[in-house]
Amino acid sequence: MTQINLMSPEVLANPYPYYAELRRLSPVCQVEPHGMWAVSRYEDVLFVLKNPSLFSSSGFTVAWQPAWVGYNPMANSMITRDPPQHTRLRALLLRAFGPAALARLEPRVRATSERLASGLVDGADFIQTLALPVPAYVISEILGLDHQLLPYFKQWSDDIVAITPSPASPEAAERIRGTIAKLTAYVGKVIEERRRAPADDTVSELLRAEVEGQRLTDVEIKDFLILLLIAGLESTTNLLGNSLLFLADHPEMMTRLRVEPSLIPSFIEEMLRYDGVAPGVPRIAASDVTLAGVTIPQGSMVFPLMSSANRDDRKFPDPDRFDLTRGSQGGLAFGQGAHFCLGAMLARMEVRIVLETVLARFQRVERMPGNIQYQCALTTRGPVALPLRYIPVGG
Repeated sequence: MTQINLMSPEVLANPYPYYAELRRLSPVCQVEPHGMWAVSRYEDVLFVLKNPSLFSSSGFTVAWQPAWVGYNPMANSMITRDPPQHTRLRALLLRAFGPAALARLEPRVRATSERLASGLVDGADFIQTLALPVPAYVISEILGLDHQLLPYFKQWSDDIVAITPSPASPEAAERIRGTIAKLTAYVGKVIEERRRAPADDTVSELLRAEVEGQRLTDVEIKDFLILLLIAGLESTTNLLGNSLLFLADHPEMMTRLRVEPSLIPSFIEEMLRYDGVAPGVPRIAASDVTLAGVTIPQGSMVFPLMSSANRDDRKFPDPDRFDLTRGSQGGLAFGQGAHFCLGAMLARMEVRIVLETVLARFQRVERMPGNIQYQCALTTRGPVALPLRYIPVGG
């Protein structure tokens, strides 16, 4: 086992030098926490992601539903299923993220972004002011949830993604179990309301959805809605936070994007590769598997490091350089294969609109004094808070 602990503060703050060490010296090895097998090279990570018969997605269930938690809807959602169960669920849920659904949402996302951007005054926390409220609003619109609950969404999300095999404290365990109980009860109530009175939202569509005579059960719908709520918040919020932090440190890039806003989609793709929002995903070895000359025992937790793969110079030349012209071919930020993220296009759309809004208003953003604290989570990465100075256009 190496001395690298993926949950240590120094690794959370800047994991990339540690990933490079793993790729160079121990591309498949056990790391902390809990002796999981980290896979760090692009070719090997891709192999893990594309072979669910060897590396089961039930790793999410093991990671997110330790005995002290009890039932965790995230740990039983489609993200934890392998084909053919996953294939059935994905076919039923895919319609919620089609081009027509995104086209309906875009004007509302833009209006919300414009309204919230007025709160970006010097010292304002970008995360709490814009990066978090926008995806929270979008998810509530998609699901038809009560907008008055928006302030609670992030706390619910933080509690669930912070689940580890052992709780941080008895108080944390009690809080997390309470969060799961409140969230599942609320979503269950929404499902019952839509069954009585269908509306033009995703919950009602899921209740009606049918593929080859099969419908979703209420438990499957509930688990998916909670997955969508949490994954939708985490991916977009963290990508926006990482993007603004990068622009604060690279003002020349912000100037270039202001002059050529058509480059924003390319910026997003390179940011996903360069500083992605999902360091890795847990898998379980379905049998003894040899990878890069190392045998991983059956039943072991395997952690393919997608963020490390995206910095592997065997795949991406000069990988530590941010290159707008690189293109997105081969990037693993949103996964690969059957489990490619359903909400990837939604996240890209939200981030593009927020960046367009910020670039239209400000010529530069600057860090405020102090260190940036990152989330304490294995499967998501982004700044907890990001206070900035905002220099307006013409200022």
